[in-house]
Amino acid sequence: MFPLQLTSCARGVPIGTWVLIGINFFVFFIELSLPPKTLETVFYLFGVVPARYSHPEWATYVGFPVDDYWPFFTSMFLHGGWAHILGNMWTLWLFGECVEDRMGTARYLVFYILCGLTAGLVHYYTNLHSTVPTVGASGAIAGVMGAYYVMFPRSRVIVMVPILFFPFFFDLPAVTYLAFWFFLQLFNGTLALASSQHVGGVAWWAHVGGFVFGMATWWLFAEPRHRRAPFDPREHAFQGAWKRHW
Repeated sequence: MFPLQLTSCARGVPIGTWVLIGINFFVFFIELSLPPKTLETVFYLFGVVPARYSHPEWATYVGFPVDDYWPFFTSMFLHGGWAHILGNMWTLWLFGECVEDRMGTARYLVFYILCGLTAGLVHYYTNLHSTVPTVGASGAIAGVMGAYYVMFPRSRVIVMVPILFFPFFFDLPAVTYLAFWFFLQLFNGTLALASSQHVGGVAWWAHVGGFVFGMATWWLFAEPRHRRAPFDPREHAFQGAWKRHW
């Protein structure tokens, strides 16, 4: 299921969300200008490589800087390809503007970064021996999705489901879509831990960690008048998901 539209809920201009999207694309275009070997080095130096911290002797041997924890931050702004960044930025724009509207830009940006850092730490602790660099904003975005899940329980989402190459469109409660997404990450993450081999190249537990962190801490960052997640009349009707209200 691919989300296309949400019930409108943002009143102001989502400056923080657009800034994050702009930074991610700016860094991505720099990536595109780099030779493949240089880009691989960038991913290893600025992406999260768990074994770099769990096996310091190995890290020193291959030439990683000692006591450098910046990758937990910098990895959030690196992406592995067009599909990676477009999928992440679309999801960030879709869910981020509403969450930012309830938090305010400054609080929202702090919340986003903390979600990403938490996701990186969860990935580290669940993949201690991995020597593969992990990059992407999906852990931070998962935190935004977790906050949306709690803050907008009556919102609805239009999703596209391709069946035999034909797109079908459905209107669902956003909490149903997000719950399905979360348990899919949890299932695949558990499968990856149970397997003796890597299952795909997705940081499943980073998504789980970011989502749970977002659900648990959103109220610390929401503006006081929004901490009880009040009902917004624009959320309730399915028609609101099919038409954008600015």
